[in-house]
Amino acid sequence: MKKLENKVAVITGAGAGMGKAITLLFAANGCKVIAADINEERLRNVETEVKNAGGNITIIKANMANEDDINAMIDLAKNTYDSLDILVNNAGVMDNFQPVGEVDNATWEHVMKINVDGPYKAMRSALKIFMEQGSGNIINIASIGGIKGGVAGSAYTTSKHALIGLTKNTANMYAKSGIRCNAIAPGAVATSIGETIDMTKITPMVQDRIMSGLTLNPRTGDPNEIANVALFLASNDASFINGAVLVVDGGWSAY
Repeated sequence: MKKLENKVAVITGAGAGMGKAITLLFAANGCKVIAADINEERLRNVETEVKNAGGNITIIKANMANEDDINAMIDLAKNTYDSLDILVNNAGVMDNFQPVGEVDNATWEHVMKINVDGPYKAMRSALKIFMEQGSGNIINIASIGGIKGGVAGSAYTTSKHALIGLTKNTANMYAKSGIRCNAIAPGAVATSIGETIDMTKITPMVQDRIMSGLTLNPRTGDPNEIANVALFLASNDASFINGAVLVVDGGWSAY
C-alpha cells in the first residue's frame, strides 16, 4: 500500500523547488493534493506532471500574504475531497541578506507576511478541520536559518525562528487532539527562492559575515531530498514524532 493512500494534503509553494518535489512525491504515494502557488503557469506544469503519472491533484493560485487566498485554499480541500489530513507550509521568500540596521520596513513586512503570517493563518484554518475529525498533520518548511544566526538576513532569520516556535507550540497544544506538527530545517537547496533575492543589496558587511559562512556549506541539496523527509513526517512511520525540527542540510550546521 502507498504511504499516503487516500490522504488529502494542501501544499503551498507547490509550483517549483521543494514544494513541487513534495507534491509529486505525495501524489505518487496515493495522496490527493491541493497544490497552491502564486505562479499559475508553474502550477499548471505541476498539474500536468501529476496527472500524466496517474496522480490526483487540484490546483489553486494563492498568495500566502492574502488571508482570503489562504482560506480559499483550505476550503478547496474540504469542498473537493471532503477532508484534509496534511498541511505543508512550504512557500517562502528571502530577504536580501540585510542586517537589521539596513533592512527596510517593506522588506521586513513582506518576509513576515509570507514566512510567518501565511503559515500561521493556514494552520489556524486547517485546525478547524483537524479538530473536528480528531486528526491532522502539519509540516512547516523552516530553515537552518531558524536555528542559526549567520546564514541569512535579519528578516528571514527572524521569520524562520518564529516558524519553529510556532511549530513547537502547536505540537504541544494539540498533542492530545490527534494532531502532529513538525518542521524541516533545510540547508542550501536548489530551488527558485533565489528569485526573491536582490543581489544589489549585498553590502560589504553581508559579504564579510554571511557570504563567508556560505562557503562552509558542504553541498547544495536536491529538492527530492527534502521531499523524502516530508513524506516520512506525513506518513504513519512518523506517528510518534511531534514538535521536532529535522535538520536536513548535509552537515552544514554541524560545522
